[in-house]
Amino acid sequence: MARKKKRSRRSKKEVDEILGFEMNPETKRSILVILLFATAALIFLSFFGIAGSLGLGVNALLSNFFGLDRFLVPLLIIIIGASIAYPERGTFSAWNYLGLFFFFLSFNALLNMFLVNHADPITSDLSLAGGYLGQFLATLLPAFIGYWGSVVGVAALLLVSIMLALNTSLRNVVGAHSHITGWIGEKMHGDRQEEEWEDDEEEEEVDEAEDEEEEIEEEEDFEEMDEEDTKKAFRASPVENERVPEAAITTKTRRKVSIPLKLLARSTNKAKPGDIERNKEIIEQTFTEFGMNVEMGKTAVGPTVTQYTLRPSQGVKLSRIISLQNDLALALAAHPIRMEAPIPGKSLVGIEVPNTKVATVTLRDVMETKNYRNRESGLSVPLGKDVSGTSHIMALNKMPHMLVAGATGSGKSVCLNTMIISWLYQNSPDELRLILVDPKRVELTSYAGIPHLLVPPIISVDDTVNALKWTVREMERRLDILSKFGARDIDGYNKRAEERMPRIVVVIDELADLMTTSGREVEGAIVRIAQMARAVGIHLVLATQRPSVDVITGIIKANVPGRIACAVASQTDSRTILDTGGAEKLLGRGDMLFSSAEMSKPKRIQGAYISTDEIEAVVKHLRRNGDPDYNMAVTEITKAGTVFDDDNHDDLFEDAVQTVLQNGKASTSFLQRRLRVGYARAARIMDEMEQAGVIGEGRGAKAREILVDSWPPGRDVTEGMPTAQDDYDEGYGNTERFEDEEPDETEEEEEVVDEEEEAMEEEWEDDESEEEGEEDEQSEEEEEEEEEESEEEGDWEDKVDDGWIEEEDGEEK
Repeated sequence: MARKKKRSRRSKKEVDEILGFEMNPETKRSILVILLFATAALIFLSFFGIAGSLGLGVNALLSNFFGLDRFLVPLLIIIIGASIAYPERGTFSAWNYLGLFFFFLSFNALLNMFLVNHADPITSDLSLAGGYLGQFLATLLPAFIGYWGSVVGVAALLLVSIMLALNTSLRNVVGAHSHITGWIGEKMHGDRQEEEWEDDEEEEEVDEAEDEEEEIEEEEDFEEMDEEDTKKAFRASPVENERVPEAAITTKTRRKVSIPLKLLARSTNKAKPGDIERNKEIIEQTFTEFGMNVEMGKTAVGPTVTQYTLRPSQGVKLSRIISLQNDLALALAAHPIRMEAPIPGKSLVGIEVPNTKVATVTLRDVMETKNYRNRESGLSVPLGKDVSGTSHIMALNKMPHMLVAGATGSGKSVCLNTMIISWLYQNSPDELRLILVDPKRVELTSYAGIPHLLVPPIISVDDTVNALKWTVREMERRLDILSKFGARDIDGYNKRAEERMPRIVVVIDELADLMTTSGREVEGAIVRIAQMARAVGIHLVLATQRPSVDVITGIIKANVPGRIACAVASQTDSRTILDTGGAEKLLGRGDMLFSSAEMSKPKRIQGAYISTDEIEAVVKHLRRNGDPDYNMAVTEITKAGTVFDDDNHDDLFEDAVQTVLQNGKASTSFLQRRLRVGYARAARIMDEMEQAGVIGEGRGAKAREILVDSWPPGRDVTEGMPTAQDDYDEGYGNTERFEDEEPDETEEEEEVVDEEEEAMEEEWEDDESEEEGEEDEQSEEEEEEEEEESEEEGDWEDKVDDGWIEEEDGEEK
């Protein structure tokens, strides 16, 4: 019987939950706003006696209590209602309400002091002054500090109340007074004053233009400073086209833009775990049916799942408990269920059951927690809340790089936006510069125009490769600076240097597209940055929706210890990201597993959510308070022929480049024949040309692509070189010597000569192509022989075209 009664109670509770009415918080807010506005309107109508008998009573009450200030009461109610209707524009705190109270108290007291007959205050009409509220101070203070002392004290209280009500300073109050008096003066003086202001504005514009010219001159002088003086400034290494990357150089310090937290929204719903006691009984009964006794422990309700803890009895293997995962899901009618056996730091097993209603964790909720306020790093990221509801903060500078992967719609882009917005809240443009790569063109392009960006959001693959190469060079430059300065990391440098070095974060929203098109260059740059850039303050955040081994390669995983796995389709994808399973059992919508080098097992976190409207509000605020300072050299500096060091090139590098550009082909065997060098040296020159951007990367049996038209850039390739016309003149005689003997050729004769020359050139090209084809067929066999000879004979070089070998002393062999 007792069991039946217990079941009936549970069923009644379930019915109450189903039939119960839970009002939306937005609906409650709207109803309250309507009631406040209606109350303000009725009070206003009561002042004119058109609100019935109730209105007459309200008017009499307000007149006796507030006096003349009763006309401010409906206005105050409207302001409060507006703050409730639009909380993102500001809300009233306890200090604001306290300031309003003291405002009415002090202002009414001043009215009574000046308008009430103090000789006979009883017969005076207080409704025409400050009412009974003001009479309290007007009669109490003069008894202690006199009449004029009371006036001074009440006036001071009035100013304090205004500052409390508006949450502002005395300077702003005085400034508002000056604006009001200036507006009155403008109306009094009319057009004459406007003309004077226009003249002043023109003079200010001229002064600003002069200041800008001076700043430009200062920047030029700054660039000419000695590179070794790293204590005062640091520059990028010179490049061929005289464009210097200035990512870390700021000629003037820009102010930090304070972003109000009210631009972000709070969460409005709470999680519902279901019947916790019933679930405990089901879990315990299921284990008992399979011959395992367990002791149920505490329960932690998180935003997404509820974790039930249990302690198995002696002699029960964890593998047996884990094997019952599907049976528990069937018994609880919940899917998916994830087990954590054991919970790190505890001798317990955790069973995570999805909540019947999931709570939204907003970015503002996490940023208002104590853990976030006590953060130590400027690159802290409020990831979200774990299964116990505790906020989890991640510091990127300790990671020092992050990989975010998961299926489409699992919350990767929201996670990236959460990171970026949190960094914008913590850092000024002088402390952090961002490089955003968004091949999808829909997620990160909304940040264009903010002062923290180093370049506009990058959408093309070529610009992305160039940006990564620039980042590698910036890393090397910073390492040289830290070495000369004697600092171990960027924090030590910034503490002692006059010019601070900002941190740089490269965010790539879709890595799969880059690895598919330019995998070799992208992977090489990412690995170099991941291995060496931590000390100089350069960090990577990589995201992909295709967690396969050809995108997240082993060498990338080895150098990126910080990883976030959102919901994926299979356990294989989970192992690709985290080296362990579990991500395939996540619920999506920000549900993630976070892993780092400091953690023994991944931690389940419900990621913080930020909406598109919140992002737009923050971006608009930053755009209004600062202009972007783009360095377009980031995407242009590593293009073909712009950055290289002549001192490190082979002596025949220039000759090889000109030979390749003249003939329109580039291969190791071709350089062997034309430059008369061995295979090893020709291959080394080919690598140097690839690094300098003259030719593209190898494509197997296909010919390499030539990326430039001239060398150095901007110079005509044919300048100073013999042309086909020169060869024709040498073979058939110079026609200039016959100019005095023969008359000028007609247009028809010139056309005939041109056609003959073109026909001869085509024959020469066909002959050369046939010869080159035969030579290419022989080159493969010769290359193998040359490699063996180069290993045995050392510095001997094959002369392929002549078919003989010379020793270093010049003797013929």
